[in-house]
Amino acid sequence: MSKHKQKSKQKQKQQKRAATSHLSKGVLEVTRSGMGYVILAGEGGDVMVKPNDFGNALDGDTVRVKVIKENPNSGKKEGKITEVVSRKQTEFVGHIQRSQHHAFFVPDSTKPMPHLYIPLKDLAGAEDGSRVVVQLVQWEKEDRKPVGKVVGLLSPENENDAAMKELLAQAGFPLSFPEEVEEAAARLPEVLDPQEISRRRDMRSVLTITIDPADAKDFDDALSFQQTGEDEFEVGVHIADVSHYVEPGTPLNEEAYKRATSVYLPDRVNPMLPEKISNELCSLRPHEDKFTFSAVFKMNAKGDVLSHWLGRTVIHSDHRYAYEEVQVILDAGEGLHADVLLALHKMAQKIRKKRFQAGAINFSSQEVRFQLDENAKPIGVVVKESKESHQLIEEFMLLANRTVAKDLSKIQVQGKPLPLPYRVHDRPDPEKLEPFMVFARKHGHHFDVSDPRAIAKSFNDMLANVKGKPEQHVLEQLGIRTMAKAVYTAENIGHYGLAFEHYCHFTSPIRRYPDVMVHRTLATVLAGHPVANKKTEEQSKHCSERERAAMECERAGNKYKQVEFLKAHIGETFAGVISGVAAFGFWVETVDHKCEGLVSMVSLSDFDDFRHVEGDYSLVGRRSGRKFRMGDKVTIKVVAANLEKRQLDFEWVLQP
Repeated sequence: MSKHKQKSKQKQKQQKRAATSHLSKGVLEVTRSGMGYVILAGEGGDVMVKPNDFGNALDGDTVRVKVIKENPNSGKKEGKITEVVSRKQTEFVGHIQRSQHHAFFVPDSTKPMPHLYIPLKDLAGAEDGSRVVVQLVQWEKEDRKPVGKVVGLLSPENENDAAMKELLAQAGFPLSFPEEVEEAAARLPEVLDPQEISRRRDMRSVLTITIDPADAKDFDDALSFQQTGEDEFEVGVHIADVSHYVEPGTPLNEEAYKRATSVYLPDRVNPMLPEKISNELCSLRPHEDKFTFSAVFKMNAKGDVLSHWLGRTVIHSDHRYAYEEVQVILDAGEGLHADVLLALHKMAQKIRKKRFQAGAINFSSQEVRFQLDENAKPIGVVVKESKESHQLIEEFMLLANRTVAKDLSKIQVQGKPLPLPYRVHDRPDPEKLEPFMVFARKHGHHFDVSDPRAIAKSFNDMLANVKGKPEQHVLEQLGIRTMAKAVYTAENIGHYGLAFEHYCHFTSPIRRYPDVMVHRTLATVLAGHPVANKKTEEQSKHCSERERAAMECERAGNKYKQVEFLKAHIGETFAGVISGVAAFGFWVETVDHKCEGLVSMVSLSDFDDFRHVEGDYSLVGRRSGRKFRMGDKVTIKVVAANLEKRQLDFEWVLQP
């Protein structure tokens, strides 16, 4: 090659690098007015983008943006989107506008977005005005209109179904699996390969059980138990071997990673994996041989781990229990395999006690479930508390997760720690902790903040002291708000809430992608050739983001059901507890249904002129001195229920 050509090529490369260096990556947020802002990743700040400069980007998409103007005084930037790196959402809910020759899809979106052109052959039976789910199939930069196809018809009488699908679509969770993914799942063998069985530890002869919610279909964990000595027992924690079926580089894996988590709404599960895998091949159903990844512990009756083994196994579940069935056996001390369940229960309680002694924080958890009729309309509410049957499973899952993380943390590749998606939880933020401590002191609880372990002990002491008292709910809720959010990251800072130095997720690969990542990493270590996944941090961030989106979606789904439930009770009064206070009013959670609504300051103006006292989490009347404080019991009347906004409005009722 001539020197002239070499120089020309180098110049082209430099120009390309220079052009790319002016581009920043971030997430586009579109306001209701139509203006856009690209929130820059890791750089801080944002870049304003006018609607004409969006290119083919939509709200929530990850994009590259080029800064075209910058104010030297304010530092404000204006830019133009040059590329869509990845889409947040490809399915949308809306309605069809159809003429004789054309059809367009008009989205039900609060954020401005273009209408989609729908070829008549892709209407799937939709008529003019039909409410539908549409998939974006093509939108090149030069195309004026994006092209879509109808993938679902929404019946006008089933408003609930449309609402749940809309929540999932808005959160970026696909409503169905692509054809090639379903086909790949259908091709997976249903019969276990004898050669693969011969490579695994065969534990089919050991008594093995599953304990799950009564309505569960994806059983991804099982426990085995056998006595091996006078005071020596073998407890196996067996986890569905999803990584055996879902291999890197396949459509199944790409779709699972994209979703990263299953989403649990009140009337449905939007799964991470097709049902063929989640409910059939990998589900540890009774009386079927299954491939598993296992942590097998030699233990004594005190719950001390004497030794452990990690590896791939084949198991056979002998019985499937619901939590309620196990609780009956634990309470009565008799029933099918009662001796095994009681032995596991005693060990679990010993492990649990040691965990709290080591500094784990004992926040109690309540699960609210709606009883639904055949049309998924809520007709009742069930409040479920964590009982010993739940704790039995929880403690052994925590033990397995912790053990896997601890073992893998010791492995090095080329002198560096083996990357792993650790599940970490930072210590409380001092800025959030300070006002909470002031509030707790008013109820007689003093905090020792000399070190993180002392803070945890103070929390546990407070939680033990308030059990059953009127202020229990408020102090628990406010205490939880001081805590950091648990996330996935390759940087292991430990898990503060559980008091674990090493922790990862290993026990739910059917519904969480990080568990699949851990299984694959562990497999390379067990094979004697540890492989460092260089994308661990990037993938961990994606999984954390999808987990947050799923949690927000689940909250929105529950809120929808709350509004739908109380819509039938407008005008009725209920006992409630003040669950939050703001300058514009206070929120109340009904005692019986755990449904939350707002008592606005406007509705209180008939009684007094109230002011917000932030540090006291209260509203105080200027004339009467009447106080509404978080945790106070009140009576409310349901005055409005807006399904579209998922909003409940209450009025305070003055009791005689």
